[in-house]
Amino acid sequence: MRKQYVLLGLMALIVQFAQAQFTLEGEFRPRSEYFGNGGNFTGGSFPAQTALDSDEGFIRTSVRAALKAKYITDTYTVFTSFQEVFAFGDRPQIATAGNGNFRVQEAWADLKLGKSSSLKIGRQPISYDDQRILGGLGWAQQARTHDAAIYKYKKNNLSLDIGGALNTTVDEIYYTANLFSYRDMAFARLNTKGENLSISFLALLNTFQNGGDNTTAPATTDRKASLFTGGVHADYKTGGLSLAANLYLQEGERVGGVDVKGALLASLLAKYKISDKTTIGAGYETISGRKDDSAAFFPLYGTNHAFNGLIDRFYVGNHANAGGLNDLQVSLATKISGLAVSLTGHYFTEVEDVNGIDGKDLGTEIDLVIAKKFKQFKLVGGYSHFFEPSDIADTPGVKSTQNWFWTMLIIKPKFLNTAK
Repeated sequence: MRKQYVLLGLMALIVQFAQAQFTLEGEFRPRSEYFGNGGNFTGGSFPAQTALDSDEGFIRTSVRAALKAKYITDTYTVFTSFQEVFAFGDRPQIATAGNGNFRVQEAWADLKLGKSSSLKIGRQPISYDDQRILGGLGWAQQARTHDAAIYKYKKNNLSLDIGGALNTTVDEIYYTANLFSYRDMAFARLNTKGENLSISFLALLNTFQNGGDNTTAPATTDRKASLFTGGVHADYKTGGLSLAANLYLQEGERVGGVDVKGALLASLLAKYKISDKTTIGAGYETISGRKDDSAAFFPLYGTNHAFNGLIDRFYVGNHANAGGLNDLQVSLATKISGLAVSLTGHYFTEVEDVNGIDGKDLGTEIDLVIAKKFKQFKLVGGYSHFFEPSDIADTPGVKSTQNWFWTMLIIKPKFLNTAK
């Protein structure tokens, strides 16, 4: 009798899979990084990550290991992924417990409401356009997800997403006063695409629990801070020329009760394909800094690693509320013997007169990235070199450069796929 039940269960699964699509995939992504002059240093009165003579280089290896399952029917799609991020040596060999980094990375359902609309609800990445404000942050091994619900409408060349998140008050992370632990979020994103031009409009409102108090629970205080971010992203392509532009403004209040008035991010990036294998580019981005009556612009939940230099000297940590940033860049991307090679140079200056010098030189960076695709895996590596500005490089006890080398293996095995 038990065998009959098993057979009936298998037959039911076969019938169900015949009417739907199921995929089971994995990801194994180790990355080793060498920080040549040390890293993550405060450097006293110098900018963070400025290397001192006493700092020594070190190697760090981290891994993303994930298992992803997707189930697709005519009326809904369900997706779940589980992952652990670990560093080589972060757990004793015979430890009985893990490192605490295993988690449900994504868990969402996308319900079809009609021919042109759906509702996606659950833990999910939110990525739009060039991911300047909202992005999945795939470079980080842990990546970025939101617990949110998004209504999606798409018809012809027009798409509209309206979404939001209301995080529970019992989780003490939302008592923490920082920009990455919002209490609630609401946004709307409208995109229209033409033959050569794509334009997106984004409006994003975040409320942060306990704007200046991270010790008192919401039950005893109503202290909150709300920040509005709104703007436009545009892409234009004609022939071998492509242009990408951003213009965003911020108004409201950052955590800590700091006012934000007219904070600005603006950028323009141009690329020209001079041959089938080679593309050249030039771009400029300006991000407003701290003023007497306003905090600096903060890019919030974007894929910040893709901007302002790969070594993450600015706006991934130390420059979030300093004198702002001007980033002038030039780039070259080409293919050599099956290798995808890109080289980008950045020249950074300060925007606001925070330290008594308007337009202060902040340094120069060169980023080299090389990628090679094989049949079932991919290898990527890079080298970045940061040259300190002269006023820091000439200071006794401070190193004049900072360098970083990394290499990463990407394997995404497909364990099961019933798609026809």
